[in-house]
Amino acid sequence: MRGVTFPDGLRPSPQPSPPGRGSVVEPRTTLRERWRAFRVACVASPAFQRWAAGFPLTRRIATRNTRALFDLCAGFVYSQVLFACVRLDLFPTLRAGPLSVETLAARLGLTPERATRLLKAAASLDLIAVLPDGHYALADLGAALLGNPSVAAMIEHHAMLYADLADPVALLQSESGPTRLSGYWPYAQAAEPDAADADAVAGYSGLMAASQALIAEDVLDAYPLAGHACLMDLGGGEGAFVTAAAHRHPQLGLMLFDLPAVAVRAETRLAADGLRPRVACHGGSFFADALPRGADIISLVRIVHDHDDARVATLLRAAHAALPPGGTLLIAEPMAGTPGAEPIGDAYFGFYLLAMGSGRARAPAELSAMLETAGFRGIRLVPTRRPLLTRLVVATKPA
Repeated sequence: MRGVTFPDGLRPSPQPSPPGRGSVVEPRTTLRERWRAFRVACVASPAFQRWAAGFPLTRRIATRNTRALFDLCAGFVYSQVLFACVRLDLFPTLRAGPLSVETLAARLGLTPERATRLLKAAASLDLIAVLPDGHYALADLGAALLGNPSVAAMIEHHAMLYADLADPVALLQSESGPTRLSGYWPYAQAAEPDAADADAVAGYSGLMAASQALIAEDVLDAYPLAGHACLMDLGGGEGAFVTAAAHRHPQLGLMLFDLPAVAVRAETRLAADGLRPRVACHGGSFFADALPRGADIISLVRIVHDHDDARVATLLRAAHAALPPGGTLLIAEPMAGTPGAEPIGDAYFGFYLLAMGSGRARAPAELSAMLETAGFRGIRLVPTRRPLLTRLVVATKPA
């Protein structure tokens, strides 16, 4: 190729001669496929990598890609730095203002040298900031965690996920044995999930309450309930979503359906909030029991992605049967293929739910197809304030 100078060790392969009689002719590739193959060959070449890192027009791209690859390799360490900050209450400690290394070391229970190591690591991740006088202060990411205690709860909960992912290949090959997450979420694979007792549901129902509270306001902003008479929250946990709905809509009737032991916990939580008279709590399994009637809108908040397709189909049919003609179904959860958040659906939830033992993140088109099969129509995706945390699909039972 005249006029093009390639780095040593990376030159186009000569074109093969026409096949002889009896040889296998490979299917012709498109120009785009040939360009992709050429690009992969370039990027995979150590010689090209060295050349790109030094060439002015490609240096910035090469540096960015190198950093991205290293971040993938070091991601577990970064998450453990965050875990240490949460476990040691670093962010609440800095809430009142900047502190010196010596003061922080004493409050965190660390030696000054170890405290400095943690503080530098947290500052490099933009969780905190080091000031010109050497004191440390909250940065935006650390401050954001203070306003979202449910995120801190999830960070602590991830200790089980990290243990289950110690050998991801064994997990993929179903050779890792029972996982810690499958024990934590016993309903995921249980033949009779409604038989779980209070002790079995205490941990996960509290975590569900925290995760639902994180997104409840976003869902209600996207789909106001003023036009409805009664909401039933399926898999409502301890009542985080119905509590938010109750405060938004004082005249709205409210129902909650979850496993019997969880429904009892919901009654206690709602009573403490003064909402028990407004919310009818029902215990049962939405895979085996008929759902109570009376609601003209049903919500599934971070529920569908916990279950495999067969169970989701059963759940959607049950919701369809419980709704009156013209009734509405809301599905709110993180979804696969969300623009700008693809790793959340396909990487994070893909492996989290694998370790849990059931479920997967689904794209809106997949949910729409399942809803249509269950008998729903008028299916649409409603924009939410933070789609990386939750997206919202709305469907209607035909009149």
